[in-house]
Amino acid sequence: MSPEFKGFLKGLLNKVSLSRDSLGLPFLNTHSLKKLQLAWRQELHSASKTLTGCEATWNAETPKIPLPVRSTAVNLENNDSSSGLRSDAQNASDLVLTEESPGLTGGRPLDKIENNSRTVKGAKVIGQEKETLTLILQPVKILSKDINGLSRNEALLDLNQSLRILSNLVAADALIHTVRDEIIFELLGLISALLSQKKIDAYDLIAKNFSIIKKLIDSNEGSYGSSYFTQWVALVELYLQVVSSFEDSKGRVLYGSTSCIAVMLNQVMLAVKASILAGQCKTNDILRQILDHAKTSGLVDHLCMCLAASGTSLISGSANLSDAASESCKALWFLIDALENISLNEKAYLFPLSSLHSHSLVRLDLREHDRYPDIGTECEKVLETVTRAFLKSKPVHVAIYCCLRQRVDTVLLAVIQLLLRCCMHSGIMPSVLCGLPSSLPVTTVVNGGADNTLVSEIFSIVSLCASSLNRDSPTNETNVMKGKFNNPHGLAFHSCLLLATIAQFFKSAGRNSALFILTTSSKKQQSRLSALAHLFSCDDGVPTSLQPHCASAMLAFASILSLESGASAESSVSDIAMPLVPRTGTLYDHLKIHHKDENGKGCAAKNCRLSHWHGFRDGCVGLLECRLKWGGPLAVQQCCASGLPQLLIDLLGHSTLGDSQAIEHVQDSVGLSPFGVMWAVSSLSYCLSGGALTFRQIMLHNEHVKCIRDLISDAHVKLIKSWAGPGGGKNGVRDTVNAVIDFLGFPFVAVQNASTLPSATASVSSGFLLNIGSPGTKVCREDTETLKAIKENMDKYARILLEAGVPIIVLRCIDSLESKDTGKPVALLAKLTSQKPLAFHLVGRGMLEAARMRRLLDGSSPKEVVLDVLMIVSELARMDKGFYEYIDRANILTRLKEFLTYEDPNLRAKACSALGNMCRHSSYFYDSLAKHNIISLLIDRCSDLDKRTRKFACFAIGNAAYYNDLLYEELRRSIPLLTNLLLSPEEDKTKANAAGALSNLVRNSNKLCEDIVSSGAIQALLKVASDCSTVALNPPRRDAVNESPLKIVLFALAKMCGRPPCRHVIRSSELFPVIARIRQSPEPTIANYATLIYDKANGA
Repeated sequence: MSPEFKGFLKGLLNKVSLSRDSLGLPFLNTHSLKKLQLAWRQELHSASKTLTGCEATWNAETPKIPLPVRSTAVNLENNDSSSGLRSDAQNASDLVLTEESPGLTGGRPLDKIENNSRTVKGAKVIGQEKETLTLILQPVKILSKDINGLSRNEALLDLNQSLRILSNLVAADALIHTVRDEIIFELLGLISALLSQKKIDAYDLIAKNFSIIKKLIDSNEGSYGSSYFTQWVALVELYLQVVSSFEDSKGRVLYGSTSCIAVMLNQVMLAVKASILAGQCKTNDILRQILDHAKTSGLVDHLCMCLAASGTSLISGSANLSDAASESCKALWFLIDALENISLNEKAYLFPLSSLHSHSLVRLDLREHDRYPDIGTECEKVLETVTRAFLKSKPVHVAIYCCLRQRVDTVLLAVIQLLLRCCMHSGIMPSVLCGLPSSLPVTTVVNGGADNTLVSEIFSIVSLCASSLNRDSPTNETNVMKGKFNNPHGLAFHSCLLLATIAQFFKSAGRNSALFILTTSSKKQQSRLSALAHLFSCDDGVPTSLQPHCASAMLAFASILSLESGASAESSVSDIAMPLVPRTGTLYDHLKIHHKDENGKGCAAKNCRLSHWHGFRDGCVGLLECRLKWGGPLAVQQCCASGLPQLLIDLLGHSTLGDSQAIEHVQDSVGLSPFGVMWAVSSLSYCLSGGALTFRQIMLHNEHVKCIRDLISDAHVKLIKSWAGPGGGKNGVRDTVNAVIDFLGFPFVAVQNASTLPSATASVSSGFLLNIGSPGTKVCREDTETLKAIKENMDKYARILLEAGVPIIVLRCIDSLESKDTGKPVALLAKLTSQKPLAFHLVGRGMLEAARMRRLLDGSSPKEVVLDVLMIVSELARMDKGFYEYIDRANILTRLKEFLTYEDPNLRAKACSALGNMCRHSSYFYDSLAKHNIISLLIDRCSDLDKRTRKFACFAIGNAAYYNDLLYEELRRSIPLLTNLLLSPEEDKTKANAAGALSNLVRNSNKLCEDIVSSGAIQALLKVASDCSTVALNPPRRDAVNESPLKIVLFALAKMCGRPPCRHVIRSSELFPVIARIRQSPEPTIANYATLIYDKANGA
């Protein structure tokens, strides 16, 4: 020991202050700190020589690495109670040693080093000494080479002391990165040696080593060089050993190793995000190598095995492995987040609506199976592994549930985002999270989201967040859970996104009830909806910004309420929810404002996204739709008065808030995902019932109709089909198309719904499916002004539809949809064909193409679609004979023949109606009917059990006999059946059709006169005339005679009088005097027909 240093120690250790001043403190006055440090280093150097017997050297060949940002997302708490680091506040000077440090008067060098490592300054001095660090690592190196030496107590003591010193140095941030690398490698080597022993005695040492490695890795300041990758590979290899073959009932080793993996992956994820924010197109090679290794090394499988082990332990009653499960979830999320960000950075995307209006994206280059946002194949593989483990393993499910129960911010954020991605990956996940049976039919409503389900835990977290953020929040759903979160905004934000995603997937799958997620308990429904409402509630004043967690809560609330549309069971959800929905004015203000990011910077001109799949304005528009749907006429009027319809049109047309700037390549300034677009269109549809003025402003402007038309254009449909989030895919295309169809069909539904107006057609269906849930049905029959405006402008609206090309776009939509989803578009076509200009346009543009008709009429199409297609054919055939050629080329006679024998009476009736109208204007189809043997089946339908089928069968037979006698021989068998209908208690229209058919059977020749006579048809006609004579002579009201079959019956008898055999029977009948009396009818046509019969029968 040098004389200078001896003097310093004597002065410092003297307990008499005056003696300290005389012996030691003059040294402080005459020597600089640099000299003190030099003396201390020399002393340590000398001590290391004494211990090792040779000059110590330090390996400084570890590659230098760039500087990074320290991780803030990982828990940096020091759980190692062996760390005795003291604050510098304990010292009045720059001295390293403290007077209470033991061992200064003797003992081993490590004792002195440990004592001095307990202060920050002392630790930092030690960290700069190569020889001292070599001395500290000596026990580690010795045991790494000869692990059997661990049996010696002295070696074990040295190792534990070495680990305590290292822990102190790490806590003081006293190590440079090259030194850290060397220490990590030495500790990894020791762990490998200890693992090879497979002894319980080694568990504590292994856990301590992992704890120090975790701290060393976490103190990395952005050095991502080759040594970092080498550490990663070595760490993963050890982790695989720990998970596969190491049994640690206390979970210390599993936790320590998993947390090291999580820390490294967190650093990689943060570095990836930092490079993206810095505008770097390519990720650091080392980071990519680590991610590639994570995907191919089996790490993901082993992290899932860790979850399974933790769940198994929890099921058995032990929570020792719960912390390891938390770290495993964090590691999985960090890996997925990094992979996702890399892929999305390489493939820019917008929401489909913004892509539609963007000229900078080559939006139509999407291929058949392309999906976007594209999180990458490798990320999908990771998600597949995690999702499969969750769905197939109960222990994994239990482990994740336990992680949610821990209420640790970082763990919750990881688990919630992990579950969100799993929901995006698999449509089964939402049902599992809500505790629904796997085989539950979509139309069966059961209690979902009950206690002990994952969704129940998510709602509890939302409730706690609401409590943290709002003093007036409701009582927590689970009163036993108390405490505050460090990041309630972030937890609320991600929790609500998960709830919204679950509800949206239910909606797309056809699960139309909020009970799937809110339970059947009204108390829980109230609690959960109130918690969401408190997150987005604000003062009555005009808001200046909308925070992300508020927008997310709005989205969750709206998504859950959207499940009530078409719910198959009664529920009180809407009654509970409506008082919680913000006022119309508030929603309008939210839609107008530009939202702000976490730093308070406006981002209206940037990406208005809550996530890759959710738009910032989605929730606000969804709540508006709820208010319009359930708020009654007053809500609609308030909405229209505030100017919301025009604002919605502007959003959908990408004229956001008057901003005329061009859309950037990767910017989304609208903030409407496919679900948001559907809600916006639906809101517009509800606004249409707000009065004549609103109807004219929205529906009678070409640009507005074109704006809505574009949403079902080929380009937008293709974009939605490729969309990987909620509202995308085939179901998304269906839902978007249906929302637009409801809007476009509003005037037709409103007119047809008015009781004072006749039905558009005499068909069975007449686009009935379009009427279900249509806002057009909300137009009050008493609202004569609106109905009048719609009726008066139907021709103008038809011209606007033609100019915008809407009919053809609807046709193309039908082609892009699966047959099961074509119901509403086909129903709209059924409405459009009632307008002659639209009908000619549609037929001329290929509506009746054989391939399309074959697809729509085959067995895979819903019954409603088939009925509407048959109605379209029937309507076209009735409207103009010019359509006959197109109908013929559609090749539908075979299907019509099949429908005549279908079990469903609606199809049989519709087929008869279509065939009757196909013979209405000419004999064009007579040969085809004979060729396909259809006449015989039509005759059988005259005795059908269904009264409508009988009515239309008579109509078809009558028209098949009208133009010539080509089919008379086949029709001969119908005469007895037609006669029987005249004598049966049938509808007047059926009797009129039967009488007309009999008339036509004698119209073109006398081939069937004998059959007419022998079957008693003439007597039956006279009987009907007799029954109706009272009404004819004394009609109770003006239209009474026209409603009876008398006119057609007299017309038939007049025709038969032209055939001698028939005329003789008429004249000789005992009912003939009735004809004489009917001549006195006040109705001219009736009187004229009766006179004609009477005169002809008497030979006049």
